[in-house]
Amino acid sequence: MSTNPADIAPDVKLTFRRYKDGDHKPPEWREVIFQASYTHKCPTYIQSTPPCQGSCPSGEDIRSWLQIARGTEKPPQGVTWQEYAWRRITEANPFPSVMGRVCPAPCETGCNRNEVEDHVGINSVEHYLGDNAISKGYAFKKPEQSTGKKVAVIGGGPAGLSAAYQLRMRGHDVTIFDEHEHLGGMMRYGIPGFRTPREILDGEIQRILDMGVETRLKCRVGTDVTLEQIRKDYDAVFLGMGAQSGRALPAPDSVAPNVVTATAFLKAFNDGRLQHVGKRVVVVGGGDTSIDVATVARRLGHIENAKPTDMEKAIAGHMAHDVAKVSVAQGAEVTLTSVFAVDKMQANKHEVEQALAEGIAIRGGLVPLGIVRGPDGRATALRVAVCEAKIVGGRLQIETKAGSEEDIEADLIVSAVGQAVDFTGLEEFDSGKGNVNADRNYQVSGKPGVFAGGDIIRPHLLTTAIGHGAIAAEGIDRFLKGEEQEKRPKIDVHEFDLVRKMLEKGLVVTEATEPMHGTADSTAAVHNYENRSDRYVIKHDELFLGHFGYTPRVKRNVITLSKETALGNFEERLQPLLEAQAIEEAKRCMSCGLCFECDNCVVYCPQTAVFKVKKNKSTTGRYVDTDYDKCIGCHICSDVCPTGYIQMGLGE
Repeated sequence: MSTNPADIAPDVKLTFRRYKDGDHKPPEWREVIFQASYTHKCPTYIQSTPPCQGSCPSGEDIRSWLQIARGTEKPPQGVTWQEYAWRRITEANPFPSVMGRVCPAPCETGCNRNEVEDHVGINSVEHYLGDNAISKGYAFKKPEQSTGKKVAVIGGGPAGLSAAYQLRMRGHDVTIFDEHEHLGGMMRYGIPGFRTPREILDGEIQRILDMGVETRLKCRVGTDVTLEQIRKDYDAVFLGMGAQSGRALPAPDSVAPNVVTATAFLKAFNDGRLQHVGKRVVVVGGGDTSIDVATVARRLGHIENAKPTDMEKAIAGHMAHDVAKVSVAQGAEVTLTSVFAVDKMQANKHEVEQALAEGIAIRGGLVPLGIVRGPDGRATALRVAVCEAKIVGGRLQIETKAGSEEDIEADLIVSAVGQAVDFTGLEEFDSGKGNVNADRNYQVSGKPGVFAGGDIIRPHLLTTAIGHGAIAAEGIDRFLKGEEQEKRPKIDVHEFDLVRKMLEKGLVVTEATEPMHGTADSTAAVHNYENRSDRYVIKHDELFLGHFGYTPRVKRNVITLSKETALGNFEERLQPLLEAQAIEEAKRCMSCGLCFECDNCVVYCPQTAVFKVKKNKSTTGRYVDTDYDKCIGCHICSDVCPTGYIQMGLGE
């Protein structure tokens, strides 16, 4: 595709420009070279964390698996690039297929490519790799030997499964206790199947169980088995129960049979109990969960001859009579309200757009005041008022406009305003604020050997829970070894390991210290290499953005439903990329903070001081080196480095 601005469609807004208005020719490189002798600094190679990884709560080494997908980092002999990239992803996140579908992708928001034209489609490439792994039957490697230590994981959601996976990889024996019939937590009971197909979820969970992880399902710790027994039988405990109790409607006197929480609604649907809803459904929220509730209600529709109490009994845990078999379902009128304006809601913008396309009315700037009751005590409407909401000092402040009250008629009202932890039988862990207090290693305060993660720390994203589980597993491993808990790095992510890459290629690696001022003949990781990934996220203004031409994002095909076609449609809407598309999208990654072998530094060095490392000694991250006998410190190599991997520092 042409990179000439004149050839780009007029509706495409470029966020980066090589020249400012009035510029008609590039600056003279000679002027830079002639001034070069004034500097005393020479290039050094600095690995930094890219903002995608810094924004990823599960700490995936995103840059690395995109490098593999694009072909820059080569897999070992006999391993496909897809498997190699998948194994790099799953070092941090064992659920790439699920997360590639449902994660709101804070990594894409942080992506430096947004400064050029549009972010890299990280989620879409992850989606492809996750699905490919399931179709090819890739399995996690079982630990070679057992440590003999036993860990109880309470809760089989994303946090608990992540912790179990990481602990089993370290050789510990793990048993997951979960009160449900199936594992998955909110991935199964909080997200509808048309967003997380059950065969995909089951496949990714089964891989973890196949490592030798044991389970005790329909078993609630604190009720079916005592905590004292758990402490007696296990060497450490991980709390990952999640927050699967919904919060009631935040308005006085709003308890009614047809006013329910989002978690109860979604669990009833995912259990197969909920077959239909009323004619008019009102959802109060504004986050992703409220969108899920609204889209499920739209698909279920209502049944003309159904009893109003049927859906209430189903949500309460009883299988209602399935009148759908004898009557045709009709559409439900669904309204979603939020105290924030629609463009300020926390829900994923893509999901908001899909909900609107399906005919769901989304009304922002409305605060619930209470419910209007009928003679039978059931709610007939939600009373709201126009409001302005803002966050002040970390707290929500809502100002209501007097005289703006109105009633939104409803047969069912769903509160999707948050979640709560059920501490029944586990009250000793309740901080008094409805959560668990834990340190940076996710060890519970005052409870040695007890760690926690996920929504019981604070309700957040699924990927956040996965990250908590991984960090807690590291802490549990140190606890079981009798080691002191380490101070967590400032940037807590998985990072590219250059030494591991060299050993993988069969190269001899000598000890390296940071910063290392060696010679061009060094056998350490790379000459004058420093890894700042644990403390520094590289910004877009440290890259040479002029290297990157306009390249449109390769987008997944999304099936957008209408108000009519959404009814009864529980098929997946998101289609994965093809292999060629995944590679093409991965090539848009700018590899912030790590060399991606563009040759700019070699081509533009006026002294031929920068040179390619011999092929038999080169690896990813060790592609070029510098002869400091020739280097005059002109900093051109740093100026033209697209990734910011070369920085002027040697000699300070």
